[in-house]
Amino acid sequence: MAKAPVDVARLAAVDAARTARILSELRSATLAGQPSRLAPRPVIGQSWERMLRGGVDPDHDFRSRLLPREEVERRREASPLRQVLPVLREGLLSVADVAHHIMVVADEDGRVLWREGSPAVLRRADALGFELGADWREDVVGTNGVGTPAVVRRPVQVFASEHFVRSHALWTCSGAPITDPRDGRLLGVVDVSGPLETMHPATLAWVASVARLAEARLRESHVASLERLRAVAAPVLVRLSGRAAVVDRDGWTAAVSGMPYTARFALPKSPSAGPLWLPAVGLCALEPLAGGWLIRADGEPAPHDAASVVLDLSRPRRWSVTVSGPAGSWTHELSPRHAELLYLLAVHRGGRSAAALAGEVFGDPARRVTVRAEMSRVRRYLGALLEHRPYRFAENADVDVVLPDDPRDLLPHSAAPAVRDGRAPSDMP
Repeated sequence: MAKAPVDVARLAAVDAARTARILSELRSATLAGQPSRLAPRPVIGQSWERMLRGGVDPDHDFRSRLLPREEVERRREASPLRQVLPVLREGLLSVADVAHHIMVVADEDGRVLWREGSPAVLRRADALGFELGADWREDVVGTNGVGTPAVVRRPVQVFASEHFVRSHALWTCSGAPITDPRDGRLLGVVDVSGPLETMHPATLAWVASVARLAEARLRESHVASLERLRAVAAPVLVRLSGRAAVVDRDGWTAAVSGMPYTARFALPKSPSAGPLWLPAVGLCALEPLAGGWLIRADGEPAPHDAASVVLDLSRPRRWSVTVSGPAGSWTHELSPRHAELLYLLAVHRGGRSAAALAGEVFGDPARRVTVRAEMSRVRRYLGALLEHRPYRFAENADVDVVLPDDPRDLLPHSAAPAVRDGRAPSDMP
């Protein structure tokens, strides 16, 4: 006769300590191959089997090397989960802190990128190696609330000795995967964790509902970005004859002209302007647009030297960059930081390293990670017109800077040392 699985939620709601003892006995019996009255829950039992096959040590935890802080920052900036942090914080943090829990957000590789909540619980998490940059994949640290949901692709609560590694047995974790609503790709996991005595049966449903809210916000953001790109695409496509499409940076289609609608084009991982072969259209030409790409399925690729860039800094708080080429022109309004960076690159056509830009913008060359993150965002709309190593405008781009009549009005609210220097008339380009 099959053994009944432990009803952890029901038992723990009555007596968490007794439930922890039952699970400890069950874990010990299972790992020793001895009979027991109960069976682990299927999701836990299957995870334990994976751990045994993979050789994870149940009695000694393994801690992989933490990611350097710079790499954590780089991953944060690149992660789509950064967009939904406000949703996760609003939905989880206030309650988690009161309940002596912490909120942990990990990327698709199981690396902890954000950790917030009760300071006392954060210190206890440090003792477990549950730190920023730590690797919490299931096949590294055993059954847990970050790695296991990533494997099974559904919310999982791991209570006490349901953790495969003994040192985690005083912990309770409830994690839910967050997937890309466009294609189902795993983006990461959000987890609420704390000491086992803080376990509540409703925690898992709460975390799962907030994860779904985050996915809904990502979906809304994608739709809104395609609408913005569609507005950019309309005047461009109307000037073209033949087949063309405008897609976002990931290949999702905003608009088409003269060809059947395709939801997504399979762009290379790091596309660049020029000739390209795509399965859906064959040989075509790729040209950068604000927030995406123009795919021209007919005709020769536009020559690179046909593009001109106008950086307009003449109007207060209405800074913009306009790119003109054979397909027409488009304009992108600039944030204060992007206006500073593009101004410096226009002045220094030979290019600037990340450290040099950090010194010129922040007065601190060590802030390279922040500069790289901002330049990554700039390159999303300038594409091949902006090169790196060092950062610079492409040599064949015709760059013109429109400055205010009074040099003192150049980015007047900027505290960047190089911009302050540039307000002197003799330093104007």
